[in-house]
Amino acid sequence: MKLPLPTQVRVLERGWLSSNNILFLEGERAALVDSGYVSHAPQTLALVRNALDGRKLTRLINTHAHSDHIGGNATLQREYGCSITVPHGIAQVIARWDEEALMLTPCAQVCDRFNHDATLGVGEEFELGGLVWHALHAPGHDMQALVFYCESRRLLISGDALWRDGFGIQFAEILNQAAGLAATKATLEAIGRLAVDVVIPGHGAPFAEFDDALERAFKRVAAFEQEPLRMARNALKACFTFSLLEMRRLPRARLAKYLQGVPFFKDIGDRILQFSVEELAEWLLAELMRAQVVKFDGDDIVPTQNA
Repeated sequence: MKLPLPTQVRVLERGWLSSNNILFLEGERAALVDSGYVSHAPQTLALVRNALDGRKLTRLINTHAHSDHIGGNATLQREYGCSITVPHGIAQVIARWDEEALMLTPCAQVCDRFNHDATLGVGEEFELGGLVWHALHAPGHDMQALVFYCESRRLLISGDALWRDGFGIQFAEILNQAAGLAATKATLEAIGRLAVDVVIPGHGAPFAEFDDALERAFKRVAAFEQEPLRMARNALKACFTFSLLEMRRLPRARLAKYLQGVPFFKDIGDRILQFSVEELAEWLLAELMRAQVVKFDGDDIVPTQNA
């Protein structure tokens, strides 16, 4: 089924590591929402250049400041001189480039530093592709995240607040920094009050099954509420898979040492799962092998899909 997206809205659907890039054509100019992961920056640049078809990229706006959404910012700004707008709540963290708060150091992820030119606050109205959008607060996966809603076309750019089958990792909840799961539930409730025909998520294809996606997301919240360990286990598996896709391979003999050296993984293993590092390594490998997410190439652990 062809979704009723306006002709000036182009979704560059990405795979693992990078978020989707959403391009808005504005005559001879264009604007972009989110820029992918840093190791994909050359690919992002090529995809955006092709979609621009001679237009000039003048604006880049981020839904939130995780590495898979801001990793191409610096490259695109160097190439096009575009302005960069970030959520107001994370602006000071970006300005001082706090890699701890940006979840770079804890998760052993990287990002090219960039300077933002403007901020977007909760409730602000702005224009993209000749359409009026509203920035709505969407805490949970990222406590400062925004989603963008176009009432006239019943479109929602949901970032990682709502996917076709769930939502993003609950970092704040797992790290005991905030009541992230309660915030996620409140965000879903707020989103559910909107009139939406099409959702453009941060990952995966745009979809029209809005009510079904919300129902799935609420069930996921309920499952995490009933079994908090499940939330931590899922986060560990997802983040390690992300890391492995970037590394491409990891010797089996180095797995335990690698997990010990990544603060987010070590914290989950020690404090939440209460595993020794060796137990954590064995459990994680067994889980990912069972899910057919990883396999062996000789003595190396490799992902079963490409980044």
